[in-house]
Parts: sequence; structure tokens; C-alpha cells
Amino acid sequence: MAGKKELKLNQILEGDSVEMMRTIPNNSIDVIFADPPYNLQLAGNLLRPNNTKVDAVDEEWDQFESFAQYDKFTRSWLNEARRVLKETGTLWVIGSYHNIFRVGTSLQDMGFWILNDIIWRKTNPMPNFRGKRFTNAHETLIWCSKSQDAKAKFNYDAMKSLNEDLQMRSDWLLPICAGPERLKDKKTGRKAHPTQKPEALLHRVILSSSDPNDVILDPFFGSGTTGAVAKKLCRNFVGIERDINYINVAKKRLQEVVVPDDVDLLKTPSKKNEPRIPFGWLVERGLLEPGTVLSDTRNRHTAKVRADGSIISSQHRGSIHRVGALVQDAPACNGWTFWHLNVEGKKMPIDILRQKLRAEIH
Repeated sequence: MAGKKELKLNQILEGDSVEMMRTIPNNSIDVIFADPPYNLQLAGNLLRPNNTKVDAVDEEWDQFESFAQYDKFTRSWLNEARRVLKETGTLWVIGSYHNIFRVGTSLQDMGFWILNDIIWRKTNPMPNFRGKRFTNAHETLIWCSKSQDAKAKFNYDAMKSLNEDLQMRSDWLLPICAGPERLKDKKTGRKAHPTQKPEALLHRVILSSSDPNDVILDPFFGSGTTGAVAKKLCRNFVGIERDINYINVAKKRLQEVVVPDDVDLLKTPSKKNEPRIPFGWLVERGLLEPGTVLSDTRNRHTAKVRADGSIISSQHRGSIHRVGALVQDAPACNGWTFWHLNVEGKKMPIDILRQKLRAEIH
């Protein structure tokens, strides 16, 4: 397409989001995070109980004449987003009840495949000062791929580790951007950007769906949160913003970001790719002695370790997985997490020994 040049990374493109996206090459972006105008449809000033005015979003860029105009705008930028995304790439869109359902309809009409809707539940939402509705305490993120058959990148183990070894759920409890993180104009004390998102939210988004050196595009860059977090996580970014004041804020912010020296610290190895460690290797290496008693967490079942790497209970003999299943009368069992050692009065899963051996191999 005419006008396209080689994509320059880690830069902010000044101009209209759709026009600037048209300069980006096809299939060149790994992840898009979009925080588009919400079309808030606010009527009149919003006052606190003490009659002070709430600093709400009333900028021109968030105002549209009609839903039809907003839908046209949405489809325009989504059309470019679809073109620049790699076949394995994914798109995140965040919004409120004012716009997210309309965006979702456009996504599905255009062939995107929704992977998840994420509820960002705010720990400190703004109260409903008028007392006529429920407190609006969440925003919704839609995460999607280009098609149902696309192989979307998802760093499952990183998300599980971030959540204390539990599967990450689709409801995220995070505070809004406040305190020292909230950027403000030094002269006026006002917010530098009315809808600045917390870095914790972008950390989770970017870590879950990209790898170091991937390219993250934010077509509504604002104060640069996406770029700042991408830089901290050693991802490349491209931001698009039309307001020069926001661009200046973002540039200053990005200059202050410290990049980690060790990129390996930003990677979570997939357990699927880790070397297989047979249970018998623990016996061979002396990490477990023959005769060691294993039990479940409640001491309902016990078994002894044999020299050949099998275990034996009162009625069954075999692998840690087979005996674990048989004693529970279950179809299957992960013996690494079911069987535990008693170490100084505390239960320790034998999987810890497997991880220790893996570390030695590496």
C-alpha cells in the first residue's frame, strides 16, 4: 500500500489514529492494546456532595454526534487493526458500559474471535454522587484473535505464577490510577490525562499475551502507559496520539523508564517445554531414599518409595500417578502434586524435588 515505510519501533506517531495506522505495514504487530474514546454521553456537570465539580472526561475527542458516528469510527480503526496484526496476534479493547457492547458487536461482525472478556474490578472506584444508580466499579476488556482458527499467544504459566500458582481468573481486582503514579500538570495540579490507566493493568495484559521483543501497538496512546510498561518488560511499542500535550507527557515518562538488564527475568518457561523428570531419577540422585514414606496432605493415604522408582501402599504398587489414582479410586492423578514429604513437621509436595533436579540439569 502506498505511503507505507519500514516500521520504526519505540516511537510515538503524531496524528489521527486511523490515518497513522494506515502507514503501518501489514502483519507487523504482535499485540494491540486499544483504549478508545468511550463516548461517555455526559449531560451537565457532575458535583460532589460538597458541591465541588468532578474532574470528568469532557474533551472533544470523546464526543460523537450519534451512535452511528461512533460505530463508523470504531469500524474504521478496527479495520486497520485487523490488517496490521500478525495472524498470531491478539487485540485488547477496554471500555465501559457506554461503548464496550457496541465495540464487541463490531468485533464479531468483522470476524474477530473473542477469547475472553475481562472484568477489571476497581478497588477504589469513584462513588455515584447523585445516588441514582449503582456505583460504576468496573470496566470491561475484550481480548480477541483475528479468527477462530488463529493460534493466539497466551503465557498461561506466567499468569498462574502471578496469581500465586492458581489459574488466573477473568475478574481482575486492581486499583485505579492514583497517588504518585497519577501524572499531573505541575502548574495547575490537574490530571495530565483524564483516563490514565494503571500500570498494573497493562503489566497483566502485556505479560499474558506477548514475549520480549514483540511489538505492541497502542492507537490511542494518551499518557503512554502502554509504552512505559512495554519498555519495562522489554517489548517494543508503537504509540499513536494526536494531542501534542499528551505526547509531551508520554515522552517525558518514557525517558524515565528503566529497562531491566537481564531479559531472562521477564520470561516464564512453559512447563510443557521443561525436560521430563521420571520419579526414579529422584531416587537415583539421592533426593529420596528407598523406604521414604509419602502421604497426601491429610494423611489419609500413605506409600513407601522403592529403589526402582515405584511406590507401594498397603494394597497397590506402581508409579506415583497410578498408585495415587488407585488409593483415591479416581480415574487419574498427578502424583507430583498429590504425594507429599514430611519435612520438619511440614508437608512438602514432591514436585519441589522435581523442580530442584530440573534446575540442576539446566
